[in-house]
Amino acid sequence: MTPQQILEALSTVRYPGNGKPLTENKMVEDIRIDGNEVHFTLLFEKPTDPFVKSVVRMAETAIEQKFGKEIKVKGNIDLKFLHEGAQAPAPRPVLPGVKNIIGISSGKGGVGKSTVAANVAIALAAKGYKVGLLDADIFGPSMPRMFGVEDEPIYMINRDGKDWIEPIEKYGVKMLSIGFLVAKESAVLWRGSMASNALRQLITDAWWGELDYFIIDMPPGTSDIHLTLVQTLPITGVVIVTTPQEVALADARKGVAMFQEDKINVPVLGIVENMSWFTPEEHPDEKYYIFGKGGGADLAQKLGVKLLVQIPLVAGICDDVDNGKPTSSSLSAKELTGDESIRNQDAVAFGLLADSIVAQCDERNRTLPPTQKVEVK
Repeated sequence: MTPQQILEALSTVRYPGNGKPLTENKMVEDIRIDGNEVHFTLLFEKPTDPFVKSVVRMAETAIEQKFGKEIKVKGNIDLKFLHEGAQAPAPRPVLPGVKNIIGISSGKGGVGKSTVAANVAIALAAKGYKVGLLDADIFGPSMPRMFGVEDEPIYMINRDGKDWIEPIEKYGVKMLSIGFLVAKESAVLWRGSMASNALRQLITDAWWGELDYFIIDMPPGTSDIHLTLVQTLPITGVVIVTTPQEVALADARKGVAMFQEDKINVPVLGIVENMSWFTPEEHPDEKYYIFGKGGGADLAQKLGVKLLVQIPLVAGICDDVDNGKPTSSSLSAKELTGDESIRNQDAVAFGLLADSIVAQCDERNRTLPPTQKVEVK
């Protein structure tokens, strides 16, 4: 094995920028052979060359194909740039004007996660905060219906010389959903990568502006959509929604475990127990525990997280979102404080939840370092 033979092997590698061999482009220098190890340097114009990694891989493959796998070349290729000072422009931060990013998640569907997300977003806005809401449930978007804006068109606006998607604003909340971009009667038949790319666009290509809280209605379960979210955004914390039913609690445990996993490590702000009990309108002092009693509270205690609120099973809450007017949208400022003198405490549960989320975020930001995007290798 000689330096000339190394050059012959590398002459089969073409630089994608112009289609010419590396040797013709004079991109190879300083060839050294040490036993079964091959060292050499590849020259590029600048560090921002988009073909650097692919050329290195092709060069490694060419050497191994000519001399065999026993030749060690991986990790022995040095890079040299003719214009060392050239640097890639700094990428625009994702959601630079957002202070807190809150995920609303659940282990399974049907526990009222989207209803909770919609109502807590509106409650936060009613309390004076700037709020955004992203419907990240790509395959089952429900926010357009819950906000009564299913037929609203989506517009583009120009900011800083670029066109952006403009979120729809209602009840003081800026909101986007994939439901605005597909026919409401059609199923979203996308592979995981397509869904993830669409979700990234709703995050990075939309003009969200300055927000105190960016609420994400996550899909149920644990999926690649969740990974896309934690890899795209530095999530401040997540809220897990469950019912007291054992089946729901088992899945909620998995949801908590996913976010607490070492590679993910997103703080769990607390658990919401939805459909905690049913109270007949004719008998306001009676409670019937249809799905079990205190399961969410017990789970929170076992996992060492906070129980944020217990929300009763009330037909009006369901009717409100079906009619495009979530319960929180009709509450007064006094009702949203959860004043004990107000008899209809089930209606102010979302206001109490909003207060709990604010308090948990403040404590999390005071006691933990700033959140970083997850790097999954």
